[in-house]
Amino acid sequence: MHFKREFDFVKLSKSAFIFSIVLTIAGIIALAAFGLNYGVDFQAGSNVDVKLSKNVTKEEIQPLLNEIGIGKDASITPGDKRVNIRFTKVLEGDQDEKLKAAIQQLDKSASFEINTVDPEMAKELGRNAIYAVLISCIGIIIYVSIRFEWRFAVSAIVALLHDAFMVVAIFSIFRLEVSLTFIVAVLTIIGYSINDTIVIFDRIRENLRFGKQKTREDLAKLLNHSVNQMLMRSLYTAFTVFIAAFFLFLFGGESIKMFSLAMVIGLIFGAYSSIFIASPLWLLFKYKQKPNRKAVKPSKA
Repeated sequence: MHFKREFDFVKLSKSAFIFSIVLTIAGIIALAAFGLNYGVDFQAGSNVDVKLSKNVTKEEIQPLLNEIGIGKDASITPGDKRVNIRFTKVLEGDQDEKLKAAIQQLDKSASFEINTVDPEMAKELGRNAIYAVLISCIGIIIYVSIRFEWRFAVSAIVALLHDAFMVVAIFSIFRLEVSLTFIVAVLTIIGYSINDTIVIFDRIRENLRFGKQKTREDLAKLLNHSVNQMLMRSLYTAFTVFIAAFFLFLFGGESIKMFSLAMVIGLIFGAYSSIFIASPLWLLFKYKQKPNRKAVKPSKA
């Protein structure tokens, strides 16, 4: 499916740049003010996930925890026939058994899943998560530089960092929990974003080979034509994956809810950045390729 009328994405990109800059500044302020709501994976402590046969409230659970001396370190999040209790300290000795006995006063059929992370492990997981993102970005830069050219590579990296940062910023603003599944989601978003961007870049490069670009207007026309050619393909792909991630968020288990939500947010920004960030950035770099802008030669394949 193709639109009879082609959209002027180069013209729209000016507003998109302003929009992204404003969101980025807001995200930086949010991170500076609130930081991230780290889950037990990145913060020492114990995380207890309880499955119940009925719904219970925080007001019912808190007094029970206070009685056994662990209430002040607990953060209680009730759900649908389940409750999550996060402790800022590691449960020691027989505290976990006392906790189980206390909860079973409310529901004898309650089942428990207790995960514990010590301080050193939490720090190591945090470092490894940062390394994973950095290494993936470096690998993408090398691949795109070899496969295309450095202008494509820089544009693609800016776009995917934009996508990843937007997800992080939204999680910071709304105090959503950041766990290992969140890191997996960010890496998945990076992979999706670069794939969508490469598809558009490949069409731009193909059109460069068979066209003559003498002015900036010629390049802008080529870029608009290339993006319009791939627009429906990008939207269809993004929408298909978005629907899957959205319903996983609605009906999936608690363990994958934050993963699914991060994917939903990242997919929206991924489709947006491929069209409005990466491609116009390439045009900007290409236009500044030489001091003499009267003649713009096509890139080598």
